[in-house]
Amino acid sequence: MTTWTNWAGDESCTPGRYLRPRSVDEVALATKEAADAGRTVRVVGAGHSFGDLVCTDGLLLNLDHLSGIRHVDTGAGVVTVGAGTRLSELNAALARHGLALANLGDIDSQSVAGATSTATHGTGRLLGNLATQVEAVDLVLADGSTLACTEDDPETLAAARVGLGALGVATGYRLRVVPAFALHARTRTMALAEVVDRLDELVDGNDHFEFFWFPHTAKALVKLNNRTDEPLRPPSPAARRVSELVENGVVEAACRAGRRFPSAIPALNRAITGLMTPTDHIDHSHRVFASRRSVRFTEMEVAVPRAACAPVLSEIRRTIHDRGPDVNFPIEVRFVAADEKAHLSPSYGRETAYIAVHMFTGMPWQRYFRAVQDIALAHGGRPHWGKRHLLGAEELAPLYPAWDRFQAVRARLDPNGTFTNDHVRRVLGPVRGTAI
Repeated sequence: MTTWTNWAGDESCTPGRYLRPRSVDEVALATKEAADAGRTVRVVGAGHSFGDLVCTDGLLLNLDHLSGIRHVDTGAGVVTVGAGTRLSELNAALARHGLALANLGDIDSQSVAGATSTATHGTGRLLGNLATQVEAVDLVLADGSTLACTEDDPETLAAARVGLGALGVATGYRLRVVPAFALHARTRTMALAEVVDRLDELVDGNDHFEFFWFPHTAKALVKLNNRTDEPLRPPSPAARRVSELVENGVVEAACRAGRRFPSAIPALNRAITGLMTPTDHIDHSHRVFASRRSVRFTEMEVAVPRAACAPVLSEIRRTIHDRGPDVNFPIEVRFVAADEKAHLSPSYGRETAYIAVHMFTGMPWQRYFRAVQDIALAHGGRPHWGKRHLLGAEELAPLYPAWDRFQAVRARLDPNGTFTNDHVRRVLGPVRGTAI
């Protein structure tokens, strides 16, 4: 039997059957066989979900072979890709066609299906999460039939964009793309108090703004990325190696030391911020957006109304100071446009600030994450679907204006709950009309 483990190394399962199908027909046959036998079906991409979203003792499908660009329409600005395509592969292929995704998160190792179906996002107040770039989704349903979710049926498409794998097996996507572009990328440290005081100016004055605050310090690392027509001026190989050494090697060494000696964490965090130096370069967009992350951690991210960003951060800082969680990982803050393209979009109907908290592998995270979650909930916060949270369906339903609309599509496409595991049952509840 195959045991599957996620990227963070803290979630695993041993499915009854593990398959790597090479065609949609193979997906359909395996899914129907599992459904007929009463087994659950889940799908895994790159394994970057931090919870037990894909875990099953039934059928686990790996769609790595369903990857690559299938069709490019440069004039219309759309591409068709396999669901298992890694974002890094997609970025490189799009660049060869003079195209790009309008926005990306800060890693590019996820699959297209995994990133979009959990509403993974980048930063940019005028840009939505990655699911807003989805024009169509191809699904395999529990009975082995296929369904093309398009704007001809906008209700089904709005459910499928962020579907958590609870509607069917996504095998392909049509994505909206833009002409390739370059970004002028600048990073520097600022006092956290200044960042908060100037937050609207920084968010509104840059195409892509984000910052990282290191707990137990008064400093933040800010990233200011803006479109430019200037000639490319990428970082030198040496500069890139130094940056990666600090962001990965030094951070991991500090985290390991902090895990062993928690009382040293404040000093270690201050030492890391002291090593950060300003950077300034111009490169292709996908090379700026994505960073290499080799330090293992677990993560929770909350989506709060943009106006609540400063007070939520203030309460998190106070919690860390007063209650003393041993936090040796920075808090990441990003900004996303409101959208109503996906029923379960965490940024549904409101401009959103995403606040991500992390804990180094092997360190207890529950108390810290619960405290942050409680703070966010008091401000109407919603969880990132691909990361850890401690909420159930009864708590989540009131947070999403289109919750019932999603559940109606789910009941229609998967009436017997074939695509429901323990995680889906917890966060979405049973399929309407079933007793699972």
